[in-house]
Amino acid sequence: MTVPETAPIRIALADDQALVRAGLKSLLEGFGDLHVVAEAEDGQALLDALATTTVDVVLSDIRMPGLSGTDALRALRGRGDATPLILLTTFDDSALLLDAVAAGAQGFLLKDAAPEDLHDAIRAVARGDSLLQPVATDPVRARYAYRETEAPKANFGEREIAILRLLAGGYSNKEIARSLFLAEGTVKNYVSDILDKLGTRDRTRAVLKAITLRVI
Repeated sequence: MTVPETAPIRIALADDQALVRAGLKSLLEGFGDLHVVAEAEDGQALLDALATTTVDVVLSDIRMPGLSGTDALRALRGRGDATPLILLTTFDDSALLLDAVAAGAQGFLLKDAAPEDLHDAIRAVARGDSLLQPVATDPVRARYAYRETEAPKANFGEREIAILRLLAGGYSNKEIARSLFLAEGTVKNYVSDILDKLGTRDRTRAVLKAITLRVI
């Protein structure tokens, strides 16, 4: 279920450092439309909190003692909880991003991201979008291999490739439409066609497959 653009967003926040949690909570609630309703110091505490508290977005450190953010994400998805989750890290590591995507993360951001970028990322995943920071393509290709039978069903036009590149940057349909001077409905149709050609059901895996197959 997506959150309307103007609705307040309920957030679960997980980080093993109390000062970091306090700083992030203060930062997020300073925007006025974000409310931290659950806090956790590790992955297990996050799972316990989400068992009793309904939230719109989970914001979690990727590396925590005990159960990591990625492990907690896998556990959430394993028990059928599809709450959008953004993983935060201090490490610019493509392998971490790939693990996060494989586990089912909707977003992945560095901790030094600008506050406005974090706010935009939370609103983006709350409305059903995915957010990937630009990722080095060689590690992606090394990690994900596709057989010839999994090649795209048809060739991609210049417009589709442009949209794929913007998807890889985490842009929403609205932002893509604004960048390419298209109607948002037109972009939605393009994205639908792209997913169909790549044989994927979500934007994140479409981007990973497009990178692997050297479409972008």
